[in-house]
Amino acid sequence: MRSCASAGRPAGPRTGQAGAASPTARPGEWGSFHCARSHSRRVAQGSRIDGFEREEPMSEPGHSELVALRRQIVSLEEKNGRLSASLATARDRIKELNDQLETLSRPPASFAVFLAAHRGDHSIDALVGGRKMNLAASRTLRIEDLELGQEVRLNEQLVAVEAGGFDLVGTIVAVEMVVDDRRVLVRVHPDESRIMRVAGRLRARGLRVGDAVLADMRDGIVLDVVERPDVEHLLLEEIPDVSYADIGGLGEQISQIKDTVELPFEQPGLYREHGLKPPKGVLLYGPPGCGKTLIAKAVATSLAANSAARGGGAKSHSYFLNVKGPQLLDKYVGETERQVRDIFSRARDRAAAGIPVVIFFDEMEALFRTRGSGISSDVETTVVPQLLAEIDGVESLTNVIVIGASNREDMIDPAILRPGRLDVKIRIERPTREGSLDILSKYLTAELPLREDVVERCGGRREAAAMLRETIVEELFARVPRNEYVEVAYASGARERLYVSDIVSGALLAGIVDRAKKLAIKDFLATRRRGLAPVHVVEAVREESLANEDVATATSPEEWARVNARGRADRVVDVRPLFAGTAPPGRGEADGAGGRVPPPSVDAPSIGDRPVREWSGASTTELM
Repeated sequence: MRSCASAGRPAGPRTGQAGAASPTARPGEWGSFHCARSHSRRVAQGSRIDGFEREEPMSEPGHSELVALRRQIVSLEEKNGRLSASLATARDRIKELNDQLETLSRPPASFAVFLAAHRGDHSIDALVGGRKMNLAASRTLRIEDLELGQEVRLNEQLVAVEAGGFDLVGTIVAVEMVVDDRRVLVRVHPDESRIMRVAGRLRARGLRVGDAVLADMRDGIVLDVVERPDVEHLLLEEIPDVSYADIGGLGEQISQIKDTVELPFEQPGLYREHGLKPPKGVLLYGPPGCGKTLIAKAVATSLAANSAARGGGAKSHSYFLNVKGPQLLDKYVGETERQVRDIFSRARDRAAAGIPVVIFFDEMEALFRTRGSGISSDVETTVVPQLLAEIDGVESLTNVIVIGASNREDMIDPAILRPGRLDVKIRIERPTREGSLDILSKYLTAELPLREDVVERCGGRREAAAMLRETIVEELFARVPRNEYVEVAYASGARERLYVSDIVSGALLAGIVDRAKKLAIKDFLATRRRGLAPVHVVEAVREESLANEDVATATSPEEWARVNARGRADRVVDVRPLFAGTAPPGRGEADGAGGRVPPPSVDAPSIGDRPVREWSGASTTELM
């Protein structure tokens, strides 16, 4: 690059050349002028010349206007974006308003009930307000998929355009007769019956006589089957989870039940060969809480297992209809009898498939008591004949067994108990000492929390649990003054003292174990000592006996005697409590609430008038 000094010679004249020397310029000045102008131009363009730093660019004509235009363009683009968004929002809102306007201005649509389809002209027969009409159908409506009784929506021209569902409300009526798969005879009122159409969705299911159905009385269509809670809740689709192994102390009674009920189901050929008919029913009677209901459930479980074994299948199945006597009583005339008919009708339907059905009437005396014995009601005069008609009726009770349970068998009508109806009568006695141990083994097991010191002294958990069971039985069956329960006076003048062991039942033993568990929990919260101990079971025996003594004093002597199977030969005239937990007369409230001696604490080393003992075979040791 040439320096400014070397550029001092004048250049030749050039016509029209930009930057030519002025005619007035003196020789030698033109180079200096040209160098200064070139230098200022390079500095203005930000160039670095001869080591000088670049300076701020010099403003050229039009530069500021260009910047302003660019800023204006950016601003307009932003405004255009906001305007576009606003226009899109307004467009969506206008569409929404148009839809609402169209909806609000649409004429009301009516509904019709479908009856039949005509594919030739794509029309349907339907009921519109109870009138039968032939309507055109939209091509978008698949009329071949419509079912009788289904609703369809109509437009303003009465054209079917959309399929609906089935009506959910109507009148409950009972089916009296099935005419065919499309029609049934129903009873609307006691003196009125009607033929009605059957909705398409019910044809595959099938209707039976006695079914409660939902009917549209205006259109004459049966729409649905209503499961009546007064009957359907009696049916257990799954068998009860109770087996004979879960029942203790009733080995003899269980053996009788097996011979009576299960053998005819297991060996029907032998029964036919010997001309024997299976018994129609069994009556289980005896004191309350002794296992009558458990036996009935175990029968259903066993019959299901035997049925599965005969069929070669792994799945066991049976039906157990648990009927509580008082539940069937109804204030409306004829309703109780109808429910009895419904129960036996359902039992026959299910037994027709070869599945055993057990109808269990609990508290049978409440429903089928002796006719003429009612004080303010004579419902038994019609209910008992209804049951007899079902048992002795023309329709067979094949694969159906009736089991009744009662603790007042003396109140049941004798006609029900005669041979040929409830043939077999099994008395469920109170458990003996051995039976009580067997029952307790189902509730007080080695898996429960047990005191560590008790386990150590007994030599193991199983031995400790056995010791606790033996402790309960010793406390209950000891014929000592502290276990005297009541004194019974008879009309002949004789008196008898009963002990706690005379009122033992399976329910009482289960209650004792439950009380002992609660005492163990309270003891743990107070002392942080975990597990059952003899002190808990002994105190539980005392509390449970006191509770039953209260029941004895709260009932009349006659009622108490009948429930507890006393006074059969001699009428009971008085029942006086004798339990040791009752304070002597005259001590009043000073010794405890209600005149009772307050029970000792569970932390005491002895309870009653003797120490708590550990049972360990040959020796006994006092334990907490």
